[in-house]
Amino acid sequence: MNDAVPQAADTEPDTAAPQDGPPEQGAPRPPYDDGPAGPAPLGVPRTPTGNAEVDAQVERLADADHLTTDGHLEVYEDVHRGLRDALTALDARPGPSPAAPHRGTPGYPSPSAHVHRS
Repeated sequence: MNDAVPQAADTEPDTAAPQDGPPEQGAPRPPYDDGPAGPAPLGVPRTPTGNAEVDAQVERLADADHLTTDGHLEVYEDVHRGLRDALTALDARPGPSPAAPHRGTPGYPSPSAHVHRS
């Protein structure tokens, strides 16, 4: 006597078991993307410097967050140009002029001290 239960001929094979060979035509395939990732903010904090011209240029860097990497160069060059101009403007501004010495200051005698009457 055989206690084994014969398997019915119309039973489907177990789909959870791995199969050898290529997947079926209708089976979904995972997406394959070898292209560059899309633009994404880097999340770098931008701390204000206290100089309005410099702060405006630093904020301009946020424009690169929404561009693909090939668009970053234009933003970086523009910001670099703006920062260079702001630095040049700081060097070109006239500084405080030295104060003219007051009469009667030690080392600078008053005009009355030089008047000689004979």
